[in-house]
Amino acid sequence: MSAVSQQRTAAVKSKLHSMPSHISSSGSGCSWMKNNSSIQDNIDGQERREGPLHSALPTTPAQVSSVKDLFEFICSGPLIDKVGLTSEKVAESIDKWVLCASQLCRLFQINDLYLTEPQKVRIYHYYIPVFLWCEEEIARHNSTFKEKDEIPPLVIGFSAPQGCGKTTLVFALDFLFRITGRKTATISIDDFYLTAENQAKLRESNPGNALLEFRGNAGSHDLSLSVETLTALSKLTKEGTKLKLPRYDKSAYNGRGDRADPSKWPEVEGPLTAVLFEGWMLGFKPVPVEVVKAVDPQLEIINNNLQAYYDSWDKFIKSWIVIKIQDPSCVYQWRLQAEIGMRADGKTGMSDEEVLDFVSRYLPAYKAYLPTLYSEGPNGSDPDHLLVVEIDEGRNPILGN
Repeated sequence: MSAVSQQRTAAVKSKLHSMPSHISSSGSGCSWMKNNSSIQDNIDGQERREGPLHSALPTTPAQVSSVKDLFEFICSGPLIDKVGLTSEKVAESIDKWVLCASQLCRLFQINDLYLTEPQKVRIYHYYIPVFLWCEEEIARHNSTFKEKDEIPPLVIGFSAPQGCGKTTLVFALDFLFRITGRKTATISIDDFYLTAENQAKLRESNPGNALLEFRGNAGSHDLSLSVETLTALSKLTKEGTKLKLPRYDKSAYNGRGDRADPSKWPEVEGPLTAVLFEGWMLGFKPVPVEVVKAVDPQLEIINNNLQAYYDSWDKFIKSWIVIKIQDPSCVYQWRLQAEIGMRADGKTGMSDEEVLDFVSRYLPAYKAYLPTLYSEGPNGSDPDHLLVVEIDEGRNPILGN
């Protein structure tokens, strides 16, 4: 680092030392936020989650080393190198980091003057680095067009298992884009589930296959609606252009679910900067038949169904974020936490046995497709536009491989 850079960094660190950046002694329990019902209502209004918001946030103290100031804490994050940042770049943009953190604290209704360690980890080691990576991806995308061209929004795909916090991450990113004057649309693969009537037909045409009995696996989505929606979103390049986004009502038919009435679909207006597209099986690609049969013979038809998903979903995605887990069994624990949280909030939740049955319908696909996703990347992805975030059981990013 040059002498000038050292002086700049020292000046920034000096500035930060004078700012309140406390860590409370409490790091256990639902340390992310208090009275989060209004936040949950906001997300529930978008038909995004199956459990309470705090189920995706730290519930135990994060294991971080003692930090003397915010600058050093940011630079110690596991994603800094992955997103192309250096200590110099962090120093130069420190005001932006502080502003983003302040806004996220407002969003999640937590005290930015007394952050717990898990809160600091989630904000400074996870959400803000991913946001800055997305900004860089958008800048690169826009640079490929000429000055007078209509620039379509960049579709960023988030492939991540259920319960790992992807919806909350997307919620935070969408908020940061909006407060910095950019419009984004958020969609989920859940939005493209078959109607209740068509799901029933799918179940009837595959008797005895538990993986297609309910919504979830490949084959239970309306792919034509996916193509129609993603194509229409790409055309929202001008002021005044609008589109209603499909949504799915998971509470319909006693939890079996059905597509929400179009009158309840949210409307987005152009020009869009980005489309944030999330899902547990985004980027999954078919594998040899013997591989799926070894996992679960019922997967064979799922594997065949996956053939159509690249053209319906993955080819629209130009930048990818893969949230990597070490053990798919984490999904069960996360789902169980979500249901316990729902019951604690006075809402109807699944029993432990029902949670086990629910998750068991997804685990075969995880076991069959996650190894290829992690070793080769999502279907059709460009390694230069791929960010892999490995998380631990507490949903915090780690260095990983």
